[in-house]
This record gives sequence, structure tokens and C-alpha cells, in this order.
Amino acid sequence: MTRIARAVLFLLALTLAAFSPAQAKSTHIQPRLVAESVAPAPGGGTTLALTMTPEKTWHGYWANGGDAGFGLSVEWNAPEGVAIAPFRYPVPDALILFGMMNHVYEHPYALLADVQVDKSIAPGTDLTLSGVANWLACTDKVCVPERAVISVALKAGDGAVVPAGRERFDGWRALLPQPLDRHGSWERRGDMVRFAIPLPASTTIDAPHLFVETQDVVDYAAPQRFSRNGDQIIVETRAKGDKAGPISALLKLGGGRGLSLQLEPGAVPSAGETIATTADGIDTGLFGTALGGAILGGLILNLMPCVFPILSLKALSLARSGGDAKGAKVEALAYTAGAVVTSLLLGGALLALRAVGEQVGWAFQLQHPVSVLALLILALAITLNLLGAYELPSFGGGQTLAGKGGAAGGFWTGALAAFVATPCSGPLLGAALGATLVLPAWAALPIFGGLGLGLALPFLAIGFVPALRNRLPKPGPWMDRFRKWMALPMGLTTLALIWLLWRQLGSGAQLLWPILAVAMALVLLTHYGAVQRGDRRSWLLIASGLLFVISLAGTVTEVAEAQRTTTGAGSTFSPGALAKARATGKPVFVYFTADWCLSCKANEAGAIERETVQKAFDEAGVVTLVGDWTNGDPVITRTLAEHGRNSVPLYLWYAPGAAKPEILPQILTPGLLTDKAER
Repeated sequence: MTRIARAVLFLLALTLAAFSPAQAKSTHIQPRLVAESVAPAPGGGTTLALTMTPEKTWHGYWANGGDAGFGLSVEWNAPEGVAIAPFRYPVPDALILFGMMNHVYEHPYALLADVQVDKSIAPGTDLTLSGVANWLACTDKVCVPERAVISVALKAGDGAVVPAGRERFDGWRALLPQPLDRHGSWERRGDMVRFAIPLPASTTIDAPHLFVETQDVVDYAAPQRFSRNGDQIIVETRAKGDKAGPISALLKLGGGRGLSLQLEPGAVPSAGETIATTADGIDTGLFGTALGGAILGGLILNLMPCVFPILSLKALSLARSGGDAKGAKVEALAYTAGAVVTSLLLGGALLALRAVGEQVGWAFQLQHPVSVLALLILALAITLNLLGAYELPSFGGGQTLAGKGGAAGGFWTGALAAFVATPCSGPLLGAALGATLVLPAWAALPIFGGLGLGLALPFLAIGFVPALRNRLPKPGPWMDRFRKWMALPMGLTTLALIWLLWRQLGSGAQLLWPILAVAMALVLLTHYGAVQRGDRRSWLLIASGLLFVISLAGTVTEVAEAQRTTTGAGSTFSPGALAKARATGKPVFVYFTADWCLSCKANEAGAIERETVQKAFDEAGVVTLVGDWTNGDPVITRTLAEHGRNSVPLYLWYAPGAAKPEILPQILTPGLLTDKAER
């Protein structure tokens, strides 16, 4: 069948669907209307979100659906004194079907609309909103017009927003295109249409696409050529229609980011340096630089204090091997596999969460108290094992998964090292991981894998370079003493995780279940060691194990809820606070940190909080803002992304009158900060 014939059949199916009666069965895209505040204040308002969840293989459409689709419309039934603005759409994707361009969403998405409540409305008035929503749902073979009644219960009140609701709406807002503060220009030239979009040369743009919202301007399916001429992006494509006057459009930048803009008729400069589009592939220079930075950054992580306790386990294992060449190679390869696989899994989870609208960044696993508790119990178990309190039977003898030899031991040690080490965003890693924000998923994943490879390079060298392996000390009685000494850094790690859990949850009742879980783990492991040495009280083992499971279940339910209510607590940074600080005309120093980021804490103790630095800041009138990312914060996550980062630390210096901040190195010195203040 020719492409033209397929296109005719597709349009015929669409036409028949458009005139067919609505089906009684459930829709293929499930709508749900929610409000950020269910008690909007008179004289104020709230924001509505219409979440749309397509079934697998189905998709919905942007405001301008392209060649073959159309967006959503709602016939509202609103109380008097309530005004509902048009819905705002997130950044769509371009989908070619049978030669026709579709502007679609093939994943769950949310449309946002602002609601205004007249100040004359009395508190307590029922403001329930309802309406009939109509939209088009399609697969690559069929289209179905769908409709549903949507409603949300509202009552005039104080405008309060619960933290969980604010976090959810912040995530949806982050997916909306940001308005460009200047107009662009456009012109027709023969059968071509050309656009000039003002965008500073420093703005990252990857695999762009221009979605023209105004009808009768462009041929949607025609190729788009992008180039940069100074501080302007030039877009050239085939014209279609005879529309004149101003037009609306959306420029997709890559990584889910976009800019909404207005274009006025006018002259468009000549094309400049070509920018790669989706069809052109990725920026190979950016990919190569990011991959090299990730490998080198992972190698440097071996020197970070957060990794040392894990390295001690591998050192003990290598020493135990006695220099056996085959065994050392097997362990080195297994260690590398564990580090790379764990880094890929963490990176894949991060990309998946970001794809569905979650505002997360690297080390997101330590922003959740349940994950911290699991790591705490693991660190406690390793500490007790190193002290000889118990032995775990395994394939190679009585060691923990991470401490035993062979392929299994090497793999689990590498996995544990990657899990604990990656939150320490050392030199080069910030920029390397930041590149994953603008690269497609298939190109971003190797960068995460490169981090694991860099982390494993020292043990690969020991496994495959005999000269290095021969320098390892020979096995002997010293190994038992060494093992017990290595319990010290592991124990300190355990204490650090206890402190982190306390910082995340506070000192209230939310800590009761985690304390009980840790206490039962301690009893369970120590009594297990006693049973191994001949103690016959197996009932104590069963009782403590039962209590451990119960306390762990209680922790998962209560702490998972608690983490939502504590999100973003303690942070003095906000876009409003930054704007207010910059308006004073004084220098502004902004740093983003987290309690689990050891490199952040080292910089704070060694540079930021030094007396000489604080004195210089006071004399220069420097305003300091702190962004605390310990429990995650979507506002901070977006700010990190705006500066090409998805991890902490990040240090920004705003000089008086400067349009953009200076990004400071990830390793700070007192001299660097005092020099900034004295300029």
C-alpha cells in the first residue's frame, strides 16, 4: 500500500470517528480534575490540573494537533464569580504517522488552568466546578473522539495548599514551556517560511523542534533546519497557507524543556551555524566530553571519604586472594559489573522519573528516608560482620555479600560502592551528569555507566596488571586485625546515616518506627552470631526477626508519608528570595547542598563557614542563600537544571548588576570566596 493510500485511509478513519456517537465504554485516555487548593481565597484563586493518562499505544494531542489531530476543549459549568483561564499545555512530542505530523503526548500529562475567585464571594461558599471535556485519542491505526464529565469540589476559604499538593503541581508546572520575554520575527520567502527566535548563545539547545500553534503558516511534516546566528536561532521550513500577522509558537529545546513565544512579521537574518535536530542525531562533542568527564569523575570518587569504607572491604578481599591472577581478574571484572550495573539502574530510574514529570536529580535515592534506613541497616550489618559479631554463610565462606571473595563478592561490593559513592558529586561529575538533562535517554545512559566504570578502574588495574597486584601484602594474621579496624569507618558511616535520618524526619514520633527497626536489626544480628557460637535460644532470633519485619513495615508506611510533608524544609533559597537579594545591589552567593553530600559539607566546613570568609562577606555586604536539597525540592531541582546540573553541590555568585551568575568550582577554598567578596 502506498503512503498516499495509507494517509487516505487514516483520514477516512478519523472522519468516521469524528461523526460517530460517543461510546459508552470507558475512555482510552483517563481524565482527572484536581485543584492545588480546595479552599481558594476570595480575591485570589488556585490552579486546576486536568491529568490525562493514555492507555498503552494511545496518545492525546497538543493545542494544535498538527496534520491529523486536535486538542482538548471543555464546556465549563462554573458558579457566578469564578473565572477559569484556558488550559496551558506541557511541551509535546512530534510524531510522524503515514507522512502526517502529529503533536502528541504518548505518556501521562497534565493541563493547567488558573482559577480566579471574585472578592465578593463569601467564605464557605460552595465553588464546585464541573464541565464536559472533549478530546481526540489515537493509536497509529485508529482515532476515537472522547468525552467525559470532569469535576472538582471547591469551597471558598483561606487558600491553603498542602505540601504534597504543592510538590505535585510544581512538578507539572516544570513541564510547561517557559514564556520568552522578547518577540521573535518571521517571514515568507518563496515556498519557505523563516523564523528568528532571540535566544542567548549560552542557552543549551539540543534536538529542537518548532511547534507552530497558529494555523496556516507551515507544513507541519516538512523538515526543519535550525541554525544559530549570534544570539538568535534561525528556523527554516516549508510554508503552507496564507496566514499573516503575529503568530504563536513553542520551541522545544530538548530534555522536556520548551519556550512559548510570539513572532511578529519582520526581517529574519541569514542562517548561521547548523544546530543538530532529532534527525541529525546527538551532539557527539557533548556526548564525548560528558562520557570522559563521567569516567574521570568516577575515578576521582575513589578518593572521596564517602567511598573509603566500601573500598576497605575490597582491599581486604584482594589481600585475602593472595595475589592469585585468575581470581583477581574475576573479582575485578565482577566489581566493575556491579558498579556499572548499579550506576545504570540509578541513571535509568532517574531518567524514567523525569520522563513522567518528577522533579528529581542525581542521588535522588538518598532524598527518601526509607532508602536511607535501608542503607543504614546494611551499613550496620557490615560493621557487625567486620567486628566478628556474626558470620553469614556464603558460597565462599563466612563473609557478607560485599566482603566475600569471588565473582559474587566482587559484584556486590561494586554495587554497594556505586550506590554509596555516586551521591558525592566530585570534580567533573557535575557538568558530566548535567549533560544527561539535554541528551536523549539512549545517549544519557552510557554516561551513567561511565561513572561506574571510572569508579571501578583502580580494581581493574589491580586485576589485570601483575606489577600492581604483586605489591599487595601477603595473607597473614594481620588480616583479622585489619578487618576489625575497617569496622571503624563503616561504623562512622552508620552513625552518619543515623544523623541523616534524624535530619530528614526530625525528633518526633516519626522516628519511633525507624529506631525500632534499627534496634531489632541489631538484636537479630548479634543473637544470630550467638546462635552460631552455640546459643540454643532460637526463639529470641524468631521474635527479634518478627519485630524487625513489623517495624520495617511500619517505617515504610509512616516514613513514606512523612517525607512528603518535610520536602524542602529548611531551605532559605527561592526564586523570590533571590530576586529580592539581587534587587539590593549587593553581591549574592547561592549554594545548594544536602546533608548526605559529604563534598558539600567539606566545602562548608573548610571554606564557606570559615571565620575569614564570613568576615569578608560581612564587610562586602554579601547576601548568602542556601538551597537545602536533603529531602528533595522541585524548585531547587529546576534551578539546578537551569544551570546544567542535576546534582549538588552547585555554587553561584551573582555580582552586582550582572545578568547571569558565575558558576564556581565544586571544590571551594577560603581564598576563592574572599577574593570574590573583595572585588
